[in-house]
Parts: sequence; C-alpha cells; structure tokens
Amino acid sequence: MRLTKFGHSAVRLEHEGTTVVIDPGVWSQRESVDGADAVLITHEHPDHVDVEHLRATEAPIHTIGAVAAQLRESAPDVAERVTVVHPDQAWQIGSIGVRAIGELHAVIHPDLPRFHNSGFLLSLGEQKVFHPGDALTGPGVDVDVLLAPVCAPWMRLAEGIDFARSVGAPRTVAIHDRVYSAEGLGVVDAQFGRLLGAREQQFTRLADGADL
Repeated sequence: MRLTKFGHSAVRLEHEGTTVVIDPGVWSQRESVDGADAVLITHEHPDHVDVEHLRATEAPIHTIGAVAAQLRESAPDVAERVTVVHPDQAWQIGSIGVRAIGELHAVIHPDLPRFHNSGFLLSLGEQKVFHPGDALTGPGVDVDVLLAPVCAPWMRLAEGIDFARSVGAPRTVAIHDRVYSAEGLGVVDAQFGRLLGAREQQFTRLADGADL
C-alpha cells in the first residue's frame, strides 16, 4: 500500500495497480488525480471537492447525493461520471474495497444546518484505512490507519484527539490541516503526538506530496 498526502484532506491510495483519490479540494494539488481509477468525495465543501481537479481526470466519481446535485448544476460534464453512494454501502474498485460510513457532517454551529457527509473505509489487502471526511464518526471496526482531522472550525483539538483515541488505530495520519497557522499546527503536532503516543498510537502529519 502507498498513501500520499496532497494537501488538506486530499489523500491518494495505491494498491496492486489500483489508485483511489479522496477529497481533492481547492487546497490540494492537481496532480493528486493523475492516473486515478476512482475519486471519492465525502461532502460538498470546496476544501474537499474542486470541479477543475475533477475535470483533470476521467475517473469515475463516488459521492453522496448532495455533491451529485451540486455537480449536476455547476458541472454537468463531470456529473455524468458520478455514482451516488449511501451509508454502509460496500463496493470494489479494482483491488481496493470501499465502504461508506456515516451520514452527517460534524456540527459547525447549532444555528447552521447540518450538511451530509460520508466517510470511507478502504481495504487494501490486509490494510484498512479510514477517511472520515468532516465528521467524527468512527468506522465501527479496527483499522490500521486513521486519517484524522486535526484542525477545523467545527472541532476543538481535544475532540480530534479523543476521536483518534476512540478509533484506536496503530497509526494516525493528519488531514484537514490547512486551517491553522504554522504555529497552531506546531501545537497540534505536539499534542496529538504526545497524547496518542501515550497509548502507543503513532501520529504523523505528512508534508504535501509525501508518502507513507
């Protein structure tokens, strides 16, 4: 398995000739989708989906109904490649298995409407990787790698750490990390590393384009 971070929440996963890209948004790099066999989109916010990135690949797109509706209106040429997925739906993309997890975005503020959101649990041989999108909904099964949001307007640092602890993955890789300054991310790295490390959970925040 090869895992590459491409900015914010965009992650590229490769296994036995199959490449799946999750959440190539406006704060991620265009090359994330090069050669992709499929693109998964967790929800409709622009830091998770960018139409021009999707136009840069001919790969099929798997996402929730809200994103499909948005693309039908703004980019009908892209919408032609969309398959709508539902909570707990499972399917296969080449050598990679996928299951949709959860249904709602985390609460941003009680006065704002809830958005829909689907996390994705991927099986790459014996390795399981979970990308929650913008939610703190766990996969309900053991995973080897958790892609954990580390800074967001809808999350306190303590909530992110408790989420990673509850999932209990041996390795946690930071995503959703474009919101804080470099100084703020220093605090994030120190706290996640110290508090997860106390439970023998490894924490890593990859630079853009770096592999795991």
